[in-house]
Amino acid sequence: MSLVAPHGGGGLKPRALEGEALAAEKARARALPQLRITSRERGDLIMLGIGGFTPLEGFMTRADWEGVCREYRLASGLFWPIPITLSSKEKIEKDVALVDPESGEALATMRVTECYKIDKAKECEAVFRTTDAAHPGVAMVMAQQEYNLAGPVKVLSDGGFKAKYGALFMTPAETRAQFEKLGWSRVAAFQTRNPMHRSHEYLAKVAIEVCDGVLVHSLLGALKPGDIPAEVRTKVIAVLIEKYFRPGTVVQAGYPLDMRYAGPREALLHALFRQNYGCSHLIVGRDHAGVGKYYGPFDAHKIFDQIPADSLQTQPLKMDVTFWCYRCAGMASGRTCPHGEEDQLQVSGTQLRKWLEQGAEIPAQFSRPEVLEILKDHYR
Repeated sequence: MSLVAPHGGGGLKPRALEGEALAAEKARARALPQLRITSRERGDLIMLGIGGFTPLEGFMTRADWEGVCREYRLASGLFWPIPITLSSKEKIEKDVALVDPESGEALATMRVTECYKIDKAKECEAVFRTTDAAHPGVAMVMAQQEYNLAGPVKVLSDGGFKAKYGALFMTPAETRAQFEKLGWSRVAAFQTRNPMHRSHEYLAKVAIEVCDGVLVHSLLGALKPGDIPAEVRTKVIAVLIEKYFRPGTVVQAGYPLDMRYAGPREALLHALFRQNYGCSHLIVGRDHAGVGKYYGPFDAHKIFDQIPADSLQTQPLKMDVTFWCYRCAGMASGRTCPHGEEDQLQVSGTQLRKWLEQGAEIPAQFSRPEVLEILKDHYR
C-alpha cells in the first residue's frame, strides 16, 4: 500500500523557490512595495511555501472566501474548511513583497489579482460559531485590516523555523519520505499544542495498534498567553518517545501555523493538511482545537460525519475522553471504563499549568516523571 495522495488529487505543490529563481526573486522583492503581515498570515504563508496547503497557490479570492464560509468549498469546488486570507489597510492592486512581522525579512512576493472587503462577523460566525470578542480566533479575524488581497505567492523563506527547530521542522515531502523509509502507509497524526501527558500517550498508543505508526505533530506557531512554548513541548515529547514507545513507531515533527481555536472547523483543517504530510488518519479527541466553552466536547467528531464522504482521504480516529482510573489501575476511556468520576483522574492542560505555576504536587498517574521534571524546570 502507498501513502494517501496530497489534497486535490495531484502531487505536492510547494510555493517556495530555490536556487537561481530564489536569488532573482529576492532581488526583485527589494524593489517592491512592502506589506508587513501578521503572525497568523506568516504561518499560512510558510505552509503555502512548504506545500502544507496543497493545492493552494496563494491567498484566497472573495469567491473562495465566500464558498469556504458558506459550504466548505473553494470556487473550484474543492473542499476547504477555513479561509486562508491576507489583509491590508490600503487598497493594493499590484505586486507586493510580504514582510515578516518581527524581523522585517521579505518572506514572499505576491501577484495581487483581487482586492476586496469581507464581512468579518460573517466569517467569525461561520468558522468559530461565535462573534464573541473574548474568543481568540474571533479577536484575530476582527483585528484584520480593511481589505483582503488575493493572488499567487512565491515564497522566499521559512521565517526562521528551520534554523530554530532544525530537523523537527519537516516539510510534507520530508515526512512522506520518512514514512516510506519506515515502510508505513497507515499513519495517524497526533495534533498537539500542549506537552504530552499520560492521556496523550495512551491515545497515540491506541493509534499505533491500528496503524503502522504515529506522527506526533506539534504546533510551532503562536498560541494564547500562558500556553507552554514549543521548545519545552518538543523536549517533553522527545523524552516520552525515547522512554515509553517502541523504536520505529513514532515520528516527531512540527508545523508553522498559529492556533485559530476554531474547534470543529480547525479539526477538518488539521486533517486536510495532515493528508498533505502523508497521514491517513487524524486522532480526534475531546474538544479538539477548542477553547473555553464555545464547542461541545465531541463537536469535532460530529463534523466529520456532516461533510461529504469524498471531502478528505485522511479520516478521523475518534477517541473518547481518556483518564487514569484508580479502580482499573490503568489508563482507560469513556468507552472502556465502567467506573464513576470519583475513581478517575481527569486533568486538563489548564489544570496542569496551574499546578506547575503554583509548584503543587502533581499525581504520578497524570504524567511521566521525566516529563514533569522538564516542565517543573521550565516553570522554575
